[in-house]
Amino acid sequence: MRIGMVSLGCSKNLVDSERILGILAKGGHSIVADPADSDVIIVNTCGFIESAKQEAISTILEMAEYKNHKCQKLIVMGCLAKRYKEQLIESLPEVDLVIGVDEYPHLDEIFARELVAKEYPTWQDGERLVSTPKHFAYLKIAEGCSNFCSFCAIPLIRGRYVSYKMEDILKEAALLKERGVQELVVIAQDTTRYGIDLYNKYALADLVRELSKMEFHWIRILYMYPEAITHELVDTMAELPNVVPYFDVPLQSGNDRILKLMNRRGDTTTVRNIVKYIREMIPHAIFRTTMIAGFPTEKKAEFNDTMRLAKEIEFDRLGAFPYSKEEDTKGYDIKPEVAKKVRVARFERLMKLQAEISTRKSAALVGQTLEVLVESREMLSGKYKGRSIYSAPDDVDGFVLFKSDKNLSIGEFVNVKITKSYTYDLEGEMVD
Repeated sequence: MRIGMVSLGCSKNLVDSERILGILAKGGHSIVADPADSDVIIVNTCGFIESAKQEAISTILEMAEYKNHKCQKLIVMGCLAKRYKEQLIESLPEVDLVIGVDEYPHLDEIFARELVAKEYPTWQDGERLVSTPKHFAYLKIAEGCSNFCSFCAIPLIRGRYVSYKMEDILKEAALLKERGVQELVVIAQDTTRYGIDLYNKYALADLVRELSKMEFHWIRILYMYPEAITHELVDTMAELPNVVPYFDVPLQSGNDRILKLMNRRGDTTTVRNIVKYIREMIPHAIFRTTMIAGFPTEKKAEFNDTMRLAKEIEFDRLGAFPYSKEEDTKGYDIKPEVAKKVRVARFERLMKLQAEISTRKSAALVGQTLEVLVESREMLSGKYKGRSIYSAPDDVDGFVLFKSDKNLSIGEFVNVKITKSYTYDLEGEMVD
């Protein structure tokens, strides 16, 4: 059968999609990019916040239209499928099968029963069919989350934190290296807690040292929680030249009372102390964070603490969103709620402040020469587009646009002298 996949949501979900496709390909199915060519369409959903749910439902209905043509079966998988399985079955008769993330250990049996009675590898044994460009790939090192933040449903959907065995991670990393991956992006819901359940200690530094030996050009770590960033981890990142000094540290608020209400570990003193240590050890460290605007009961002065922290630390990148009420979370019943227009206004204030900070930080890079990973070429201008160490994949941080007289290959590393800056993006010229 010809199978198409639409993967929604985060990079962790994308890795799941790649594993699902790998299992299906091993079972003898053809994987196609165009849903119009598919006998079976799979939508791997996100269910993190309200906008993600709406996107998932919209995509499912869009894919259902193909059942009027070639598509014989529509399958919904992922986080939304786990959280709202019965509701999806009842409200969307167009959907033939709903598979939640909790059922993934039995995918070989489900596919044998629901698709073609072939032999499929198990979830544990299946290899990923990597869908990212050849030069970078994600490496998921754990499943689930045990933080139980009061605004987040991930532990309810994905379960408690479970680290993958280091030997299995290294085996998968070796396969990615053989594929030609230049940038390895290490992910989990919380990468800094890696190993605490398996080895009774924070083992991310140990893992990173082993990955570094494989000679990836860049190793980038995402989703690092501030209270679990150890001095050992920082020291390790400072020592290893191929580990990018990029600290993706979700904070969510700059006020201690709100952090406690969010059930976040640590406080703003924890944040300030670890940022101070990182900057002492790695002066050129890059910081990215996320914040929530308008958490229930948040007063104006408490939101101003968040603004103050953002000004003080001067993150290179900051993403934010107005608080979204999530069913079954502890935050759902916290009163009083902050009015939607106030949440949105606070979000806009924070993003305006960050735009000013990012504009200033980008301008400081003019005249410098950065190593850039070539990702594409614009057809009209002929300029190349790439990323420096300041930018994670998927356009979340901006890009570098540059000229070159040479024909460059996608996935090649070049040096670019920055000649112009914008809020998040840079322009420059390639230099030898």
